[in-house]
Amino acid sequence: MPSNPEPASGADRDSVAETLRRAMINSVREADTGNDQDFGRVVRAAARLFDAPAAAIALLDDDQLWLYARFGLEAEILPAASSPLAKIVTTADLTSLVVPDVAADAAYAGAPLAAPPTHMRFYAGVPLVVRGQKIGALGVMSPRPDSPVDPEQLASLGDLAALAGSLFELKDEARVRARMAAELVKEEWRHALTLEAGKVGSWVWDLRTGDIVANDIFRRMFAIDSNAPLHVSDLMQAIDAADIAGVDAALAATFEQGVDYAVEFRVRESGRWLIGRGRVYQRDATGEPLIMMGVNIDVTDAREAAEQTRLLLRELNHRVKNTLAMIQSLARQTLRQKPDPQQFSDAFSGRLRMLSEAHTMLADRDWSGIGLVELLKSQVEPYLLDSPEQFAFTGNDLQLPPDHALGLGLIIHELASNAVKFGALSLPQGRVSVTWIESDGPQRRIELIWLESGGPTVGVPRETGFGMRLIQRSLDKVLDSSVELSFPETGAIAKISMPIA
Repeated sequence: MPSNPEPASGADRDSVAETLRRAMINSVREADTGNDQDFGRVVRAAARLFDAPAAAIALLDDDQLWLYARFGLEAEILPAASSPLAKIVTTADLTSLVVPDVAADAAYAGAPLAAPPTHMRFYAGVPLVVRGQKIGALGVMSPRPDSPVDPEQLASLGDLAALAGSLFELKDEARVRARMAAELVKEEWRHALTLEAGKVGSWVWDLRTGDIVANDIFRRMFAIDSNAPLHVSDLMQAIDAADIAGVDAALAATFEQGVDYAVEFRVRESGRWLIGRGRVYQRDATGEPLIMMGVNIDVTDAREAAEQTRLLLRELNHRVKNTLAMIQSLARQTLRQKPDPQQFSDAFSGRLRMLSEAHTMLADRDWSGIGLVELLKSQVEPYLLDSPEQFAFTGNDLQLPPDHALGLGLIIHELASNAVKFGALSLPQGRVSVTWIESDGPQRRIELIWLESGGPTVGVPRETGFGMRLIQRSLDKVLDSSVELSFPETGAIAKISMPIA
């Protein structure tokens, strides 16, 4: 069994007492305003009690006396040595001290206030005790020597000292409460700012009355006046009718099963989506809920983003299926025209690269479309690494929808590939120009012309190969579009027309 602890030694007790005394004096110092009227009244009352010209509340601070409150004295700090007031504090069992004439008492030779200009000779004092610790003394002084005082006067002086001690305690407690209140206010502000930053509406619901106390964010969510009384019926009327049943079910589960309140609903007026989270924090003796607290968060943007993601995934699945079908068709047709493995690989790889680049650009833009200039450069410039001057384009850049971009990209790829093999780009002096305009009319359209010049003499192909058919049919999915090919001797010409609205 553990042994009983050793009782604290006298030195330990003195050390603890001194620590407590120092802490109290430091607290008084922190709050000192230099003019506490309450303690001023105490020292004036003490002086009147003895018909003395001077009185002071002296706090012992290391080797000096701090005259915290004084009457009839100028000094604020005095040496503690030889002072009767210091002896009252440092002598443990001393409950009062009367010195009729310090000049005639060797123990107090050199007492600070006995010297000029004050010449105090008579002292009477009692300890000042705060929370069980002597921190100073209440004393009265006079330059006239006096005979021993009436015990009733000392008792009254002790009462004044006790009153002063209580004042110190009360004022210290008030300071502590003020600090706590200030910290609480700061914490509430931090909490409010956190909710504001997170756009979180908070509420407390008194289930007995139906009244709700909520922050401004919550009221704004429901378009409720910030000064108007708030009742649960007001909120139910503000919720979209289609979501009322879900809210009622979530509340019933919270009240009856004790689970946390969790629901998602729309606000009738704004149509915005909110999630509600809450918990019953107080119930009566029978288990009936009394107080419920919770928060609401606007999740409209998150829901819209999720819906956009779902739409994008559906669109992506559709695009992938179409792309796979296009790749299969390209592979079959290319293999039919190019049975030689190397020729097939060269032709098919180029077409597959075009599709890959177009898909990458579309994916980077969430399938919103591709700029026409960027599409042209991606398909033609790889053939012009050493001679970029062979290619030029004229027209205002515009955004092409996904199907338009994929179809036109295949056409430009085939035209560029043929120009490198047989047309203008097969000779250094050959040139390719691409021009386009947006036509006027009820439907927004683009009219684009691919024009080759400076290359070898060309003619109409004797056979219509897959590349030619690919040029003519790549825009089949774009309604009301057309592609016209012609082969004058000066170079191939392609005229492309399609709606882009």
